[in-house]
Amino acid sequence: MKKITFSIWGLLLGTILAYGQADISPAPAQTKPVTITGATIHIGNGQVINGGYITFDKGKITAIGEGSPSNTNGADVIDAAGKQVYPGFICPATTLGLVEIEEGARGTVDDDETGDINANVRSIIAYNTDSKVIPTVRSNGILLAQPTPAGGLISGQSSIVQLDAWNWEDAAYKTDIGIHMNWPVIRPQGRRRAQPTPGTPQESPEERMLKALDAIDNLFTEAKAYAEAKPAVINLRFEAMKGLFNGTKKLFVNADGAKEIVQAINFGKKLGISVVIVGGKESYLVTDALKNNNVPVIIRETQALPERDDDDVYLPYKLPKILQDAGVLYGLTGTGFWRQRNLPFEAGQACGYGLTKEQAVSMITLNNAKILGIDKTTGTLEVGKDANLFISKGDALDMITIDVQKAFIQGRDINLDNLHKQLYRKFAAKYGIKANL
Repeated sequence: MKKITFSIWGLLLGTILAYGQADISPAPAQTKPVTITGATIHIGNGQVINGGYITFDKGKITAIGEGSPSNTNGADVIDAAGKQVYPGFICPATTLGLVEIEEGARGTVDDDETGDINANVRSIIAYNTDSKVIPTVRSNGILLAQPTPAGGLISGQSSIVQLDAWNWEDAAYKTDIGIHMNWPVIRPQGRRRAQPTPGTPQESPEERMLKALDAIDNLFTEAKAYAEAKPAVINLRFEAMKGLFNGTKKLFVNADGAKEIVQAINFGKKLGISVVIVGGKESYLVTDALKNNNVPVIIRETQALPERDDDDVYLPYKLPKILQDAGVLYGLTGTGFWRQRNLPFEAGQACGYGLTKEQAVSMITLNNAKILGIDKTTGTLEVGKDANLFISKGDALDMITIDVQKAFIQGRDINLDNLHKQLYRKFAAKYGIKANL
């Protein structure tokens, strides 16, 4: 995305990191059928098969059901009795693969482009498949993600990636599916603001917000006119926005406040754009508007404090249940990049506040797939869909019992090792501790 001068520290740190995980390579394509037997299978749509089997070949699920499979000739059979099978978890908004080290190594941060209007920027090109963070996330069952650009007013375009690849071209699962923007909010001027020149009129926060909204309206109106015309001169920003008006792209709007959410909903309705709210901390206040306009919400996290001082302290935990009861399509993401490994536990947190276990599973599988527009190929374990799934010894939504032992992306048997496990084995050997990782 943007070119940055590397610091000496960044280069040294990058060199040090390059020595880790040298033996973790992307898996080859599936060459023979695989059948998992005896497992508790969480379909992802609320259904559970106890003591069931699932077969996949050439990257696609070919059979699933209760009991034993009728034919396992030529297949690798995995006995998963007493274990759980889940669809691969999906992270729908993250800087995973775009950021490696937040502080001290600017050369590893590539999620933010210079300028305010960057609709033509493609985050997929900056996605780093060699990130040392990706295997740690994958080890907790997150197999697909949407690396998203940040910063500015219009941050750029995003794509879906599968988390086991040699390069970004291999990783691409569905490209350029959406454009991300940050909805303007009213913020008071900081205390250290320079003193105004005497006699110069000053803008209030409300006036600045209205000016920003006018700029957004003008930009999208021009982009729509461009999409409907046959311009003689190509405008790269407007070209990237064409998909918003022909239905091939969605507008992901970062907005937390109820007022901003309603403004974004009305904005999308006015221009005929499919809007997705990302964050939505106050979405519980406007559930009717969300439902009536078919606008989904990607909740940023559940393990957080409420937005308002007088809110119920458990509100973030209860938000998924509130949206579930209101009939709003909702999904869940994590914060930043490395914290995506906690995505299943964030989902599990909501189980203690009203969601059923299977609703929590759907929140980070089928629901996220629907929001991203990839539910025809993934998100549930059904015949004909991609074999994106994993086997856990225990409950995958519980950080104490989760133990991902096998994972498959499009049928490929994924290496679940990571730098954390390597360090554990290294020092376990030093102190004579038996390592099970």
